[in-house]
Amino acid sequence: MSEFKKVLLGHGSGGRLSRELVEQVFLKSFSNPALAPLEDAAEVVLGGARLAFTTDSYVVTPVEFPGADIGRVAVCGTVNDLAVKGARPAALSAGFILEEGFPADVLKRITASMKRAADEAGVCIVTGDTKVVEKGHADGIFINTSGIGLIPKGRRLTSAAVMDGDVIIVSGNLADHGVAVMNARSKLGLTGGIKSDAAPLNRMIEAALRRPGVRAMRDITRGGLATVLNEVSGACGLSAEVEENLVPVSAAARNACALLGLDPLYVANEGKIALFAAPEAAGRILKALRADRYGRNAVVVGRMAAEKKPQVRLNTSIGGSRIMLMLEGEQLPRIC
Repeated sequence: MSEFKKVLLGHGSGGRLSRELVEQVFLKSFSNPALAPLEDAAEVVLGGARLAFTTDSYVVTPVEFPGADIGRVAVCGTVNDLAVKGARPAALSAGFILEEGFPADVLKRITASMKRAADEAGVCIVTGDTKVVEKGHADGIFINTSGIGLIPKGRRLTSAAVMDGDVIIVSGNLADHGVAVMNARSKLGLTGGIKSDAAPLNRMIEAALRRPGVRAMRDITRGGLATVLNEVSGACGLSAEVEENLVPVSAAARNACALLGLDPLYVANEGKIALFAAPEAAGRILKALRADRYGRNAVVVGRMAAEKKPQVRLNTSIGGSRIMLMLEGEQLPRIC
């Protein structure tokens, strides 16, 4: 890790620079047992109840794009962060920072989209806040959402619990969200009907958790699958080995990534998760995922292994292998 003197755009990428920012600044100030695991949601015990608590801020440009908008992404992202901790989402907050002059009709569309996403997830937005800043002091609209959920008795999901031989399951096609946002932002005119995958996954996740054997789950957002695997590898001390031929990416997204010089394994998603499960449970878990419309393309992409030096390795389609590090810098800015 290197010391830094100024915050860079890459510190918001979800990759290595983000990790350095968190560890060098925020953990030093806020360190506590609930924060230390640095997972998608923290576990807090209140009055004997185990609660998951999470928060996230959204700064997407443009605010509307094929398949979703900043509001849907905000609700889905918070719901999914709770669900991958094993919690049943209960309630959300929504904070808005609006720039003077932001169109009221766009704001109404965004809030209506948030309501539809919350209804789909079965949660309510129960509190919030609004601030308006002078024109030129923001980028239209920023949204912060926080959420709480109840973790059922006996359910414990954590990256540290992943074991040697566990399978890595991805719930569906990767890279659609990042490509859709870039296409809309830069008006690239890419065809193929690529849309954001933003979706609330709590019902699909709950169905999967009814099958024993899931050790951990992670929301695949900023930094993509490669960064998530590095985080899990670091938490459990095991290597992750992924088969490139098994990683689900649509033909349209794969072609777009090739054209734009992007690696689908590092592109953000807003409706995909990675599950780490006992190998004997893989079939049952896949069946549960595929029964849900958001998990129809779920597949095992690799497995965890005990090695002297934990790393994330991709076995390529041409018969070689390469090490996948955390995302370096900022591959695709302002995507969530």
